[in-house]
Amino acid sequence: MRYVLWPLRAAVFLVLLGFAVKNDQPVVLHYFLGYQWRASLVVILLASFVVGIAVGMLVMFGSRLRQQRELADLRRQLQLKNQLADAAPAAGSSS
Repeated sequence: MRYVLWPLRAAVFLVLLGFAVKNDQPVVLHYFLGYQWRASLVVILLASFVVGIAVGMLVMFGSRLRQQRELADLRRQLQLKNQLADAAPAAGSSS
């Protein structure tokens, strides 16, 4: 599998490199209040890709924190339940 994966990665890299070389035209992005950004098309596409990844990771990070908090609460509840279950037979056998 490893030997198949490397040529596939090389092919994807070459396709993306060809895309970058062919799309090197300067473009202008217009913002509000008359701001503009002049850059190569490839740079703008890469920047938008990176911003999208960053936003996705921030959203995922919030969800992950919430899940970790919930998991810690459930573990505490399970530990308490196990302690009460262990203590109940010991209290009942001493009579």
